[in-house]
Amino acid sequence: AQTATASDTAGVKSEHHERLVAHVLLPCSSFSCVTTLEGHENEVKSVAWAPSGNLLATCSRDKSVWVWEVDEEEEYECVSVLNSHTQDVKHVVWHPNQELLASASYDDTVKLYHEEEDDWVCCATLEGHESTVWSVAFDRSGKRLASCSDDKTVRIWRQYKPGNEEGVACSGTDPTWKCVCNLSGFHTRTIYDVAWCHLTGALATACGDDAIRVFEESSPAAPQQPTFSLAAHVARAHSQDVNCVAWNPKEPGLLASCSDDGEIAFWKYQRPEVC
Repeated sequence: AQTATASDTAGVKSEHHERLVAHVLLPCSSFSCVTTLEGHENEVKSVAWAPSGNLLATCSRDKSVWVWEVDEEEEYECVSVLNSHTQDVKHVVWHPNQELLASASYDDTVKLYHEEEDDWVCCATLEGHESTVWSVAFDRSGKRLASCSDDKTVRIWRQYKPGNEEGVACSGTDPTWKCVCNLSGFHTRTIYDVAWCHLTGALATACGDDAIRVFEESSPAAPQQPTFSLAAHVARAHSQDVNCVAWNPKEPGLLASCSDDGEIAFWKYQRPEVC
């Protein structure tokens, strides 16, 4: 195991990071392919299950997002092909407790989809990033969404429903998503992934500068103007680009990362106030 020194944490005191590189040997009979889904015309970049387990979303360099339905016999049927993006679609993710789907694209936008009258439609387009949006992540409540981009920023979007107290205008019965925070100046290269911990609220990023960063929301803060501070920065988390980060859904502070260097690493993050 490797322990990051104080110089690795951008001056933040009391954080502890433990890195364990995984070397896993799987028996050749550990699992088998039961179904292959075809239809995309180019590289499929991301796949995600809905919380219900009955819906699956895929996205591709062919600029489309597909929604698949799974029945009790584990038969898969494409129920919608969404062509709302104008460029490659990099990532899809579902709302934590609703059938609401988000996608990130090379066209610099995030799009949201829901089912309407037995068909899936784009219900919102989030604009503001100046380059490719690589990934998106909902917080535990699903009322906020984080997006990360080639423009080296992370944006936090908040959902405002019709009739909201803040007076944010909505179109019809659909909620409006508004950018309420822009994390800039922390990353030096493309941010490839963002992960929002549903246990602690910590926000982690994977960056092309080989680093992993963790942000904590400052409190108290107004919901319409949240602020996030850099709580941890491991500058040499990997020897090449960090492609993805993922929080463990059961163990607070356990973060996995993977990189172009061919390694998968595990990190134990402890929040400043509990160290």
